[in-house]
Amino acid sequence: MIDPNEKITALGGVGKSTAEKLKKVGIETVRDMLYHFPYRTEDRSEIKPIASLVHGESAFIRATVFSSAQIRRIRKNFTVYSVTLRDESGFLNAVFYNNKYVVKNLKQGEIYSFYGVVKRAFGKTEMINPVYEAGGKNLAVGRIVPVYASTAGLSQKTMQSVAKKSVEASLSMLEETLPETILSRYGLSDVQTAIKNLHFPDNIGDYNSAQRRMVFEEFFYLNLGMRLLSGRRKSLSGTAYREADFAPFEESLPFRFTGAQRRVAGEIASDLKKSVPMNRLVQGDVGSGKTAVAAAALYMTVKNSHQGAMMAPTELLARQHYESLKNMLPGVKIALLTGSTKAKERREIIESLKGGTIDVLVGTHALFSDDVAFSDLTLVITDEQHRFGVKQRASLAGKAEKAPHILVMTATPIPRTLALILYSDLDISVIDELPPGRQKIKTYVVGEDMRRRIYNFIEKNIKEGSQVYIVCPMVTEGDAAELKSVTEYAERLDKEIFPDIAVGFVHGKMKSKEKEEIMERFVAGEIKILVSTTVIEVGVNVPNATLMVVENAERFGLAQLHQLRGRVGRGKKQSYCVLFSDSESKTTRERLDILASTEDGFLIASKDLELRGPGEIFGTRQHGLPEMKIGDIARDGAVLSEASAAAGEVLSGDGNLSHNENALLKKNVIAMFSGKGAEGMFN
Repeated sequence: MIDPNEKITALGGVGKSTAEKLKKVGIETVRDMLYHFPYRTEDRSEIKPIASLVHGESAFIRATVFSSAQIRRIRKNFTVYSVTLRDESGFLNAVFYNNKYVVKNLKQGEIYSFYGVVKRAFGKTEMINPVYEAGGKNLAVGRIVPVYASTAGLSQKTMQSVAKKSVEASLSMLEETLPETILSRYGLSDVQTAIKNLHFPDNIGDYNSAQRRMVFEEFFYLNLGMRLLSGRRKSLSGTAYREADFAPFEESLPFRFTGAQRRVAGEIASDLKKSVPMNRLVQGDVGSGKTAVAAAALYMTVKNSHQGAMMAPTELLARQHYESLKNMLPGVKIALLTGSTKAKERREIIESLKGGTIDVLVGTHALFSDDVAFSDLTLVITDEQHRFGVKQRASLAGKAEKAPHILVMTATPIPRTLALILYSDLDISVIDELPPGRQKIKTYVVGEDMRRRIYNFIEKNIKEGSQVYIVCPMVTEGDAAELKSVTEYAERLDKEIFPDIAVGFVHGKMKSKEKEEIMERFVAGEIKILVSTTVIEVGVNVPNATLMVVENAERFGLAQLHQLRGRVGRGKKQSYCVLFSDSESKTTRERLDILASTEDGFLIASKDLELRGPGEIFGTRQHGLPEMKIGDIARDGAVLSEASAAAGEVLSGDGNLSHNENALLKKNVIAMFSGKGAEGMFN
């Protein structure tokens, strides 16, 4: 037996080279491998006769190699190897591309197991690049086979082999992670059985049962931890505002709040009156008026003779907030602090901040600096808060004498089920109404055959005084050479397509200062066409931008495309979004048609969640939460509800997990939230 905490090299046959590749997918110990769950399975358990195979299906066959390998060199670096297989019902060609090893491995007259996609054409039946095994091994065929997340040079065969060795060597030494009472109440299998059946199930029923157990565990501990973090905050003592009426502020604006803005501002006002610090998330689509609601909160803060801080992820966005707040809060002393603030001005701001003569400080990461100190900070606002790390946000809050009121804002629509996980320590407000008079952005899905017409449309819009975004999914040409490269594409547009129009480009690999300069030129109208990656997803308002073109739109998630689309339609002119895609996938077309048919960000996000799962849309890492290994909120909603109920029951009887019978729970919560707030969870 091998201790699960031993290095993966403790397993026989796992050498240094394999260990280095395993490390790339997060596997360093035997335990890591045991908890590296497959992301899907393939049913390779039923042997099918060759004569019964159906075109397009995946099938498992057992057949004799009837002929030796035929070799055809099609072109340089591309050789086709094929062997004829036979069973009692008929013949099949197994075709392999650039796999010279089949000549040696597949011996004429011997029986092998094969699994692959069936292709029937011109009277022939084929399997293209099937996996195969000689009889008796049965790791890759003849059973329910797990498929693992891997990396270059790390085959599924290797992953399956290492998983098998890990289960055989260490599974019996794994300790149970859930109390017997919870296992019994919710009909869950023990951890050893669950992990064995995730890697090597006897049937799909066993696999599904094992998956439910481990999903439950993950949601249970995540929910426990988030509830404890929330409870910790509610035990803190903050500053109760004497006056929390935002009506005078609203009356001073040149526009009226929407009903949704007024409702959310009222929820904030109610929080500010309490001594328990506010911890509220404000969600709202691009253009819904979140900044005005934030200004209302700052107005109430200043009316109560306190200080507020507002933090944005980029210098340009911080400057835009600064200008907006100055317009909405006349008479309020507001300062802007960023990385490019001159040393003399910075000293003056810091001195005034300490002295209490600055009411509101707007800035970027510069606000985290040790020398930035407030006289009486009681409200901290973060915009697009997922762009900041947990420790960064905590360091700003730590500049207040008492626990400050926290307001976080996001234009990323998040379905309620997901929000309950990501933000279960926050109260959630939704601005679900756009200001009157906003025109719907006309969205079109087009193929390559429309390119010339779209280029003409771009030129027409620019001649009419508008500006254009063009978004690409890559920065430089890589393996996927068919994708549009930002730098090369921008150069082609500039020199060949629009030689008389100013074209600029930005991407994530550029230095921040360089990006900011380009964006400033675009905001100023000097650049007419901006070619970009998704770095503009969270960005500044450019009311003059009326057209967005997205290349290879199928490469983006729906929620992300919606976020990008929100960069246009900020002014009074009719705006357009054009999605280029030549994908023949029916699913892809359905996805993009959803975007073309609605501007409801929450509906789009819900559809995206169903189609892609939460991991791809909102990587939990960016939210500062433990990363989920197996739970899928879209798929596992029922298990999430059970786990949430179980967590609530446990904490209703022991709110701080201080009882002896909950020592295991406490230990596992701390382990899950290590470095993510666990250090103060049980204070």
